Amino acid sequence: MREPLAALERRFVLGTAEVTLVGDRITLEKPRNPDDLINEADFAHDERLPYWADLWPAAVVLADHLLTEQRLLGAADAPHRPRALELGCGIGLVTIAAMRAGYDVVATDYYEDALLFAARNALQANGREPETRMVDWRALPDDLGTFDLILAADVLYERPHATLISGLIARALAPGGRALISDQGRVALQDFLDALGPLGLTHRVVHQERRPVHPPAPEGSFAHHVLTVYEVRRS
Repeated sequence: MREPLAALERRFVLGTAEVTLVGDRITLEKPRNPDDLINEADFAHDERLPYWADLWPAAVVLADHLLTEQRLLGAADAPHRPRALELGCGIGLVTIAAMRAGYDVVATDYYEDALLFAARNALQANGREPETRMVDWRALPDDLGTFDLILAADVLYERPHATLISGLIARALAPGGRALISDQGRVALQDFLDALGPLGLTHRVVHQERRPVHPPAPEGSFAHHVLTVYEVRRS
């Protein structure tokens, strides 16, 4: 294991999150308490909060959908592995699922530590690391390239993200490719869907389910979110 990955256990108090994907139990390492990572200077600079350090229901739903779909459809008959891009990889669950589904994955986030956790968790779960890259949606790198699959879970929690994510998909989606966006009804969802048409993109719902709210509701409460996976393609 390369040094930056090994160093995580010296820099963080680690906890774990466990999830079952198509019958396989996966244990992910994460900071034990994400609230401990809140940095006033980061927030003052660009309202940055460590959302990456938790495992959100939208990521579980997207990862499970991707692997269930792959199991039903089987591996694609292609001379080369298709390429996938994850936007906001967090601790890496969706990236792990995409790797298992046969993709060469570029896992991106706005936090260097998120990339390290995603790489560490993928190495432990899959035996190899994905490519990782720091990406700021407001200033996309010129050499980002195009991808057969773009993945994003719970990224529409701020209104400006509607334009940023839709524009990124329009730019980075390869001909014939698709994006899968998992969302629980965040504030920017409708603006995101409305922005797709003018960019030459269409969308449809491919999966929907109910999950308990996150963080968990008080004991005795049965509050749920509706988690929806949208497929986006070029018109």
